[in-house]
Amino acid sequence: MQLRFYEVIFGTETRAGKWFDLCLIAVILASVAVIMLDSIKSLDETYGNLFLYMEWVFTVMFTLEYMARIWCAPNRRAYIFSLYGLVDLLALLPTYLSLLVPQTAPLLIIRLLRILRIFRVLRLLPLLNEANELAGALQRSGRKIFVFFSLVIIIATIFGCLLYVIEGPGNGFDDIPTSVYWAIVTITTVGYGDVTPVTTGGRAVSAVGMLIGYAIIAVPTGIITAELSGAQRIRKMRELLESRNCTTCSAVEHDPHAHYCRFCGSGLPRPGHAPTADPEELENK
Repeated sequence: MQLRFYEVIFGTETRAGKWFDLCLIAVILASVAVIMLDSIKSLDETYGNLFLYMEWVFTVMFTLEYMARIWCAPNRRAYIFSLYGLVDLLALLPTYLSLLVPQTAPLLIIRLLRILRIFRVLRLLPLLNEANELAGALQRSGRKIFVFFSLVIIIATIFGCLLYVIEGPGNGFDDIPTSVYWAIVTITTVGYGDVTPVTTGGRAVSAVGMLIGYAIIAVPTGIITAELSGAQRIRKMRELLESRNCTTCSAVEHDPHAHYCRFCGSGLPRPGHAPTADPEELENK
């Protein structure tokens, strides 16, 4: 019985397992919709009790599902501390926490993260490779981005101090932190307009800050793009090195685990025992 529950709850290979995940995703979307509708004051006044009842029904369902996952998981500790396990737990806590702190109820929107299961259901796991590639580029760019943001903070602090000296409290620049806030808003080209310089010198400094903002705003994008381009070049080179030519029909096979040609069925040479495909031929394929 435990094995059967495991196949249905954790697996998507069987029809029952796929339907279970699809129904779970539908219930998650319904619970998120209830949370969003409950935040509308007019609807809360009319259907507040109904929304509360539905929310507790969803919470009880998710609690039973979470307990069932722990019960039938072969490695319970691995599931509890896995990404999916932590998200499943976080999806429950806000409802119970709202009994003590009512303001935490909107945190239930974290349930939307459980929609990540749709990648398994719809066979979209290859897309996760692209996400991992992006995450890797961000990680490799971490030190460069840290240096960049440190420089931006220094520039914003200098501009803020300049405006504090030039404009002063009489024009809304009451203190240096407020002036630094203005500088950050200006350099990032957001421009809320709640604090604006009125003197000629202040406007001149603001103009320089805006130009610097436009000049540096593309730096993080360039850093990450360069890392992504490097990762893609490495991946393409790896695919090129792992590709093999069928000795019968000359088709190119990129899968290093393939033993037979997908076109003619002939046996493929083992990786490393045959010359790799020509780059021009790969592009034509």
